[in-house]
Amino acid sequence: MNPLRGLTAIVYKEFLHARRDSMAIMFSLLMPLIQMTILGAAIDTNVRQIPTVVFDQSGPISGSADSRVLLDRLRNTDTFHIVQLVHSDQELNEALVAGQARVGIKIPYDYARRLLAGDTAQVLVLVDGSDSSVAGQAINVAAQVGLRESLARMIPNARALVVDVRPKMMFNPDSRSPNFFLPGLMAVLLLFVTTMLTAFSVVREKERGTLEQLLVTPVRPLALMLGKITPYFVLGVTEMCAILFFMRYLFQVPIHGSPVLLVALSTCYLFVNLTIGILVSTKANSQTEALQLAMMTVLPSIFLSGYIFPRDNMPLIFQGISYLVPASYMINITRGVILRGADLPELWPDALALFMMGVCILLLAARRFTRMIV
Repeated sequence: MNPLRGLTAIVYKEFLHARRDSMAIMFSLLMPLIQMTILGAAIDTNVRQIPTVVFDQSGPISGSADSRVLLDRLRNTDTFHIVQLVHSDQELNEALVAGQARVGIKIPYDYARRLLAGDTAQVLVLVDGSDSSVAGQAINVAAQVGLRESLARMIPNARALVVDVRPKMMFNPDSRSPNFFLPGLMAVLLLFVTTMLTAFSVVREKERGTLEQLLVTPVRPLALMLGKITPYFVLGVTEMCAILFFMRYLFQVPIHGSPVLLVALSTCYLFVNLTIGILVSTKANSQTEALQLAMMTVLPSIFLSGYIFPRDNMPLIFQGISYLVPASYMINITRGVILRGADLPELWPDALALFMMGVCILLLAARRFTRMIV
């Protein structure tokens, strides 16, 4: 008896099934190419162009000639990108807390006078420690620039560096990895929970035939969408509170801002994820398809949101795409509240962007459901 009898027929049948399953073919062929494109073109582990604010007290308007030389040396390293000149310690701190800059440089009022007299001139470099890789690079390069400037101005028999760069790590002074990764991980975990549960709930009704019964009732599509996501919204808030509890007391991550504000702003992110799940369910006809489509939202959320790699290092096209990734705004909110102690005035634009994205996706999903009824 031939053990391979019927093999050709089975292979032919499976090829027919595979050809009809366009979603599986697209997922298996396109996903590796998308992953390679993102990892190869968008991800850059070299830290460059760190947003930097400067408080230069050494001159009345734009600092002294000596301070401008120092700032030019910092610019020429391609590590620092000076985005703003501030005029007080408060403005310097506010720029760092708001996330507008990762590095703050303070040049004292007597910088030029001390250099002229041959004394040591100290320069304070405040570094946002919420990203350990960026912080380490900023500190090392600033110290090297200070050393080169000192060697260029070296006085015979000098016992100390002429330019003394004093780095100070802010927000995460111990450079603990959990302090950096866990606030961002919250966004990824909530994405998994909310998006997939919502998509699966609608697809299950499709498979059982109960969704068609709902669609012919007097319930409007928008009301149907909101009714579908409400229970999972409550579940998402509960999950978020549990994550915060474990983060604070199991991993000892300090929360410098208001936990109530964090939960309130995060509801906008939950809303976006739930609407994405609803939109996925309008396209998917099975739970397998729903899983594949939902997974396509996970990859950009991990690599393009700033969770692992800084967004500032990405090419401009991928930086633009990152503004369409909801996790980008959520990570800024979580790290802002948990690490930097940011408040509502610094974070409301992120929450508003998430809310508007959620409204647009919800209306699009409701429109697709309306077409299903017709």
